Amino acid sequence: MTTPATLTFTQLNKGWNAEPNAPDPKVTVAGTDVLLEFFLNPYQFPQFGDDDRGIIRFSGCARYRLGSTNDEGWYRSQCRYSKIAPAWGKFYEIIGPDSRLDEPDDWQAVDAASKASRHFLFYLRDGTFECIAERWEANSTNAKFQHLGAG
Repeated sequence: MTTPATLTFTQLNKGWNAEPNAPDPKVTVAGTDVLLEFFLNPYQFPQFGDDDRGIIRFSGCARYRLGSTNDEGWYRSQCRYSKIAPAWGKFYEIIGPDSRLDEPDDWQAVDAASKASRHFLFYLRDGTFECIAERWEANSTNAKFQHLGAG
């Protein structure tokens, strides 16, 4: 497999997204897994109720960050991916060589020995979540629509 010359943003959230006004993200570290929990968007996706939460488990995590760049910063080109990410408010895997990956200084180490190399990015209303991990799986607290995706 060859490495792409430019960054590619692959959207991972199909049929769901974080609540656009107050997603209330919470991060929990469990061993080498990082869990990102947030309210789901019932306005765009009526299968979810106001209290339904999404939980993305990032397994084999090397590091993560929940940074301060918000939607206003993204639209003002204050985010390092503002000019190249397809849209704000989505959950992506970033593929390709990224010379700007280490620019933020708020990364939290989880497993320094990890060989994880997949870069995940989720733009939330008032922040940006990023994680370097081996894989991800998303579920919801809604019993009818529990599994949201994996990769």
